[in-house]
Amino acid sequence: MIDLAVANDQETFRRMREPLAERDIDVHHVPVRERTVALGDPPWDPDDYDVGFVYPGRLMEGGVADALLEIPWLNDHEAVLTSRNKAEVLARLERVGLPVPDSVYVSNDVSETELIEVFERFEPPVVVKPNSTTRGVGVAKAHDLDSFLGICDYLSLVHDYRATGDRSFLVQEYLPAATDYRVMVLEGEYVGAVERQLSDVAVSDGQWKHNVHRGATATGVDLPEAWRELAESVADELAIPFLGVDLLETGDRLVVNETNARPTIDEKTKYDAGFYDRLAAAIRSVANRA
Repeated sequence: MIDLAVANDQETFRRMREPLAERDIDVHHVPVRERTVALGDPPWDPDDYDVGFVYPGRLMEGGVADALLEIPWLNDHEAVLTSRNKAEVLARLERVGLPVPDSVYVSNDVSETELIEVFERFEPPVVVKPNSTTRGVGVAKAHDLDSFLGICDYLSLVHDYRATGDRSFLVQEYLPAATDYRVMVLEGEYVGAVERQLSDVAVSDGQWKHNVHRGATATGVDLPEAWRELAESVADELAIPFLGVDLLETGDRLVVNETNARPTIDEKTKYDAGFYDRLAAAIRSVANRA
C-alpha cells in the first residue's frame, strides 16, 4: 500500500480517495495551511507518507511541508510555480509556435504613457489579468481607456500597500463568445475534457468568466484529436506531469488561455476510461523514484 499525502481536502480529495484505495493507494489529508506547526515537533513524520499529490498552492506553506515530509510530489514545486506564472507560460508556448491570445506583460510600476500604448495595441475591450492568481480572481474587462487606466491604478495601489511578491499583470485581447474548455493531460497523454458554460441568466447579467468556482458548470465533452494533441504539446513543453490546459475556441481560432498544475479532479464520468489506473500508475512511479 502506498500512502499519498494530499494538502487540499476539497473536491479532489473526496473524489480520488475511494478509486485510489481500490488501487492500493491510501489517500491522506495533510493540511499545511491555516494552522500552527511546531518546527521542532512537527505533526508529520518523514516515514508517514511515500509521495505527495500536488505541491501546496501557498508556496511558503508548501516549503515548510516539503522540508518536514521529505517526499516527492507528482506535481512538484517547480511545476506549480511554472504554471502559476501566466506570462511565462504564454511566452514559452508562443516561442514554440503554439497558439495563444495576443498578450502584453506589464511589470509595475510603468508610466501612464506606456499603459496607453499597451491599450492602443488592442481592439477594445481588453482583459486585464493578474499574472499569478487563480480561479479568475482579479480578472477584469475594460471597454475604454479610462476604465483600463482605472484598473491599472487599482493594481498599483495593491502593489504599493501589500507584499504580494508579484507586481505584474497581463493585458490581453478579449475573445467574444469564446467557448471555454478545460483539457486534462496526465503523463503527456490526454485523459479527458470538460466544456465550462455559464447559465443564460449569468450571461444576461453580464458575467463572462467561465471559472467553475464562479458558478459555471462543467460538462464532459469528446474533443477532436487535434485539440487533444495541442493540450498534450502544452504539457510536454512545460514538463508538467498532471496539467489542466484551458482552451478558448471562437470558430476560427483555438488558443491556449491558461494552464493549471493544481487542477481539481472532476467526477470520473468526465474522464476517459482507465483514468484512475493511469493516475495510480503515475503516483506509484513517483513514489518508486524516492
